[in-house]
Amino acid sequence: MGTGVDFVCVPSEDFDAALEFYGEVLGLERSSLWQRGDQPAVGAEFETENMTIAVIATKALGIEFSPNAVPVALRVDDVAAARVELESRGVSFSGETIDSGVCHMANFHDPEGNALMLHHRYAPFTWPAPRRGG
Repeated sequence: MGTGVDFVCVPSEDFDAALEFYGEVLGLERSSLWQRGDQPAVGAEFETENMTIAVIATKALGIEFSPNAVPVALRVDDVAAARVELESRGVSFSGETIDSGVCHMANFHDPEGNALMLHHRYAPFTWPAPRRGG
């Protein structure tokens, strides 16, 4: 049915704060602002290397706000270095950095509670995934 993923949506109640967080704190390039004429903006797109994050002003679109509980994984070259950089910008992480045996992951949330993750795969993906422990 699909040939790829064009964008993933992130809900927002405080759209201006979300624009600042994704643009300034995360340093993502904003490629578009969804706005008609002089109406308030209802969405914005931020670019990563391989996917667009669409921040959505839920109230303006008549959608009940509910933050994403599972993370959007942001690919980085070095999770430890990216974590230090984001911590210097005020981001708090949820626990220690995880080493899964094939990747490093560090979980955090945007100011509205949307789950995000820094992610770096350092070993080739194999299926089925190797069992860890026991």
